[in-house]
Amino acid sequence: MKTRRIIISFLFLMCVSLVNAQSQKVPGIVVDYIPASTKTYIGSPSICILPNGDYVASHDHFGPATTEHQQALTAVFKSTDKGKSWTKISEINGQFWSNLFVHQDELYIMGTWKHHGNLIIRRSPDSGKSWSKPVDSKTGLLLEGEYHTAPMPIIKHNGRLWRAVENAKANTKAWGKRYSAMVVSAPESADLMNAASWKATNWLPYDSTYLEGNFGGWLEGNAVVTPEGKMVDILRVATSEKGRDLAAIVNISDDGTTASFDPATGFMDFVGGAKKFSIRYDEESKRYWTIANLVTDEFKHLSASSVRNTLVLKSSSDLKNWTVHTILLHHPDVKKHGFQYIDWQFEGRNIIFLSRTAYDDEFEGAHNHHDANYLTFHRIKKFRKLAKKEIK
Repeated sequence: MKTRRIIISFLFLMCVSLVNAQSQKVPGIVVDYIPASTKTYIGSPSICILPNGDYVASHDHFGPATTEHQQALTAVFKSTDKGKSWTKISEINGQFWSNLFVHQDELYIMGTWKHHGNLIIRRSPDSGKSWSKPVDSKTGLLLEGEYHTAPMPIIKHNGRLWRAVENAKANTKAWGKRYSAMVVSAPESADLMNAASWKATNWLPYDSTYLEGNFGGWLEGNAVVTPEGKMVDILRVATSEKGRDLAAIVNISDDGTTASFDPATGFMDFVGGAKKFSIRYDEESKRYWTIANLVTDEFKHLSASSVRNTLVLKSSSDLKNWTVHTILLHHPDVKKHGFQYIDWQFEGRNIIFLSRTAYDDEFEGAHNHHDANYLTFHRIKKFRKLAKKEIK
């Protein structure tokens, strides 16, 4: 029996050593790893910076072996050394598609209860170790129903906090077609845990006539303030046109009650628009920045949403004309490699970001490009200097 325990311990240590060795080959710093054999995949990366400078990160679990459709699970991690190492500090039962953010020195997480679940928010009193429970409208249950989102930015504008979400309640269960664009907002001074603090726009449903019948849906919207001081919701767009990346710009009224869209002018070609992207404004450079997936010429024959092997940094001064500055991450294979669902933050002269990374490991690698086996941390140093570069 003792010999058997020794053999088991030895084999376990060998597996750990193999995983650690492979982790050194994966781009960036590994925050978490889940082998594909578990049928559990890493989703929804989110990162924020605490008032004391520590980082907090999170991701949810999706896949056939998970409870994403009943009560989803999100893992939370912390780094006290600027992302060089990470420690898991908590798990949240009943949290999905969520973003971390700090408001008035308090840490929050906002998303859904499960895959297409209620819209909820939680607060942590201890920097992510424990979390409140959204049991009713006074404690974080904001909207009951079926909602969709991703780790999208919380924006401050005109004394309010703004966030884009999608209503997923429709007459169809088809992906894309069930999503309606909308934005929620609350006063900065309000109790964010109280549903009465939040107001929502009307929701704009899928329209099959958009893009001459090639429209597949919109989702994962960004609340963004335009150079003219107007709030808009810039969304990822699905289209049946091969290799084409598009985004949609939905206009939001100043009072936060009305969303409107003009299909004649509201769509724009946008590198990475077929996948999730986050847009943030940098006051110093006077530019909007995002990290997105470029479809290179050799993969233009594929659906743009399925190409996630090349990650780029891009920016714009007006939200309409964008420049791709540099390739951040790349792998030649598109089937089982992806750097995707990037969440990121400005930190002084740098940008820090998390990637949902599908990559090789010591076993069979990722299930596919979409079903990631790694959560990885990265840093872009002196990012503003890259604004002078352009990739054609």
